[in-house]
Order: sequence, then C-alpha cells, then structure tokens
Amino acid sequence: MSDTDPALMSAEQLLALYARRRLSPVEALQAVMERVARYNPWVNAFAMLNPRALAQAGESEARWSAGRPMGPLDGVPVTVKDLLNVQGMPTRRGSKTTDATPATEDAPAVIGLKAAGAVIFGKTTTTEFGWKTPGDCPLHGISRNAWNPQRTVGGSSSGAGAAGAAGFGPMHIGTDAGGSIRIPAAYCGLVGMKPSYGRIPQWPHSAFGQVSCAGPMTRSVRDAALMMSAMAIPDLRDPFCVQEEPRDWRAGIEDGVAGLRVAVVRRLGYAPPIDAEGEAAVLAAARVLSEHGAIVEDADPELPDTRHIFGRVWGVALARLVNTMAPEKRALLDKGLEEVAEREGGMSAIDFLGAEAMRTEAAHAMARFHLKYDLVLCPTTPTAAFDADAPTIKPTEALWRDWAPWTFAFNLTRQPAITVPFGLDEEGMPRGVQLAAAQLRDDLCFRAARVLERAVAVPVARPEAQGNGASCANHHHH
Repeated sequence: MSDTDPALMSAEQLLALYARRRLSPVEALQAVMERVARYNPWVNAFAMLNPRALAQAGESEARWSAGRPMGPLDGVPVTVKDLLNVQGMPTRRGSKTTDATPATEDAPAVIGLKAAGAVIFGKTTTTEFGWKTPGDCPLHGISRNAWNPQRTVGGSSSGAGAAGAAGFGPMHIGTDAGGSIRIPAAYCGLVGMKPSYGRIPQWPHSAFGQVSCAGPMTRSVRDAALMMSAMAIPDLRDPFCVQEEPRDWRAGIEDGVAGLRVAVVRRLGYAPPIDAEGEAAVLAAARVLSEHGAIVEDADPELPDTRHIFGRVWGVALARLVNTMAPEKRALLDKGLEEVAEREGGMSAIDFLGAEAMRTEAAHAMARFHLKYDLVLCPTTPTAAFDADAPTIKPTEALWRDWAPWTFAFNLTRQPAITVPFGLDEEGMPRGVQLAAAQLRDDLCFRAARVLERAVAVPVARPEAQGNGASCANHHHH
C-alpha cells in the first residue's frame, strides 16, 4: 500500500490532482470501491452503497475536464451516516423497526456537500438510533476496527469510523449527541469534530436533537475544516441553526497556538476514568502545545456532576422514542436501548426540567471558564478501543465509565470539541486527545488540533496485515 493510492489520499490531495488533470474523480472512486470490495466484508462499514455514485463521479469528471468544477469538493468521495437523510436512499437508523422507503429530501449537511460537488457513494452503519458506543446494531450486525478486527470501531458513528480507518475515501459524516463522532474517531485514528451546536444545521432533529450535531470524520485536520465549510450552511428547516455567513474553516488554521491559554482538565463535575496510556497522551499533547507557545496549566471548570444531567437527557430521549412504537416493533429493538428507556422512562417532568436547569448551569460554568482559557485539553476516551464482540451490560453505568465520560459534557454545554489522533498504544491501537473551545470558537479547535497533528504522525491502518481468517488469507503480506 502506498501513498499513491487515491483511496488513501486526503481530499485536498485529490482536489489538487483533479485540478492538474493528474487524476479523475472516476479513478478516485474506483480506487475507493476496490478497497471497499476487499475490506468491507470484515469491517462492515456500510448500510448501503449508492448505485448512482459512479455516474455522479463521471459528471464531476466532465466538469473538471471543462475547467468548471462545481464547488470546493467536486469529485471527492464522501459517506453519510445512516441517521441522516440522503434523497433516494432509505434512512434505516440501524433499526429493524424502520422501513426501507427512500428519503424524499436531503439532510442540510448532505445538501451542503452535494452543492460543493462531493460524490456520496454510500451510507455508513450506526448503532440503533445512535444510542450507544459499542459498534453494533440489530439491522447490520457488528462493524469492526481496521486496526484490529477483534476491536470495536466505537459508535454511534460506527461505519464512519470503520470506513475512515479502512481507507474508504477521505471524508465521512458522523453525528454526535454524547461523543458519537469523537469516540469512533479516537478508536480508529481519525480526526473527529463536533462543531458548536447549530453550526451545521439538522433536519429532521433526532431523538437527541437538543444535544446532537453532525460533523466531519476525516484523516486530517485540514480535511475536517474543509468538510465543515461545505456542511455549515444555514438551512431554514432548522430553527436552531447559527445564522452566520458560510466561511472556509481552513482560514487561519495554520496560525498556531502561541499566546493561547490551555487548561488541562481532569474533572467534569466528577473524575472521569483514564488509563495510564491515555493520561500519557494528554500530557504529551500539553507539552507540544506548550512548546508551540501556548500557556498550559491544570484547571477545573467546576461543573455540576454531568453524569446525572446526561443520563436523564439520554434516557428520556430513548424512552420517548420507544413510547411512540407499536409493541410488536419494540420486540425488534436492541435490548440495551429498551433497558435504558424503561429505567428512565418513568421520570417526572420536574426531574427532567431539573436536569435541563443543571445543563444550563454547566454551560454557564464552561462559558465563564472560557473567559480565562481559550482551550480545554483532555482525553477523548478512557481507554483504547475495547472488544467488538463484548455484550453491552449495564449501559447506564457503561456510558459514564467506559464509553463517553470525556465527551458528553461538551454536548451538554454545546461547545465545539475535536479529537485528534495522538499516537498508538503498545498494542498498536490509536489513541486520541480532545480539545474544546468556547461556543462558536470552532476555529480555535482546528488551530490547536493542527499543531498536535503536525507533531505526531499517525500511520494509516493496514487492514491487509490483519490475519483474520479466510477473508484476508489470500492477500499477500508485506
């Protein structure tokens, strides 16, 4: 495998080659589809492929030949998580309770990517309704990690993580209500950006509409910024979207961190767990930022206990979802989802509004904290990717112990947070570190992530080196 494989190039590299007529969008898509044919049987990244993708790549090629590319992503292969609508393709949400009727309109983020000329070649798997971190769902089974098929890709943007790590093109849309972009990105060695709430419009809003965001999952920070530029276009369908002029989020991305104040945060209203290798990664990242002129110190934003807030928001959203279903459909649900819905479904309105008030308190505490600090640096996940085949036990505890203890607080506070790959652990699995900034300061996340990315080169996963039985037995090992 070499850097000359278009499937492994960044979007920026592809676009530069298209512009110089050194590569065509059709060739790029064919390279991606060859890898999909080879590795998807065991990483299981797709809910479905788009039968019209090759024709769309051909249209892009014709535009490039005429010297008239349609937009900043013309001909770049992109995937969309199967929680978002893509016109003409069904939205199954990882669930046997949904039907296969094709969507009649595109989600806002999809409209933005299509307008930029991106070629959407497939929809990626998600945990059922995006409810959990382990990367499996009743409809499509288990998605696996290209770094090691025994390990999970994480979720709920499981297929996007699998596709990014396996080299199925440069850009993937994930969604994130409690860490669903950042967790799989960290497990799979990708950059994952959860933008400020409302930055990328959403419609229809999901079960977790109050905290959920769509965002980019890519192999480079600049690609994440480029992808966000195409997705962050205001849309009238979303009453909560940020009304700002579209911009190229790569502007200023190389400005570095000199003079920025960075807080290394170890408490989010409680002490989330972190293993030794995760802690070492955060300290190493702190040193890099410091060497680049940032003022780095330990600090505590003194949040209320975010576990109690998020557990309620999450549980009530799932209960509401389950309560709208006919009993015969409920029998088809992921058992853990039903368990959480049952456990939290009896909550009083007073309790729920109490959680909402605490959420506002947490957002207020973070906003005050950001008067002093430009950025928060903390782990993305408590460990590297765990076993893909492990059953989901006690999901409510797992949420704030094993899955999302470092990520969900930033959904509650609605501020931007990015995870950037920061080396491999002793078992050769990727680790990520997380940076968060004040609401609407997504630019600072990109700038600091770019500094970290340049400091630590993370190799590309080598699915061909995985000796996982018959599916790879016929591939030569280097």
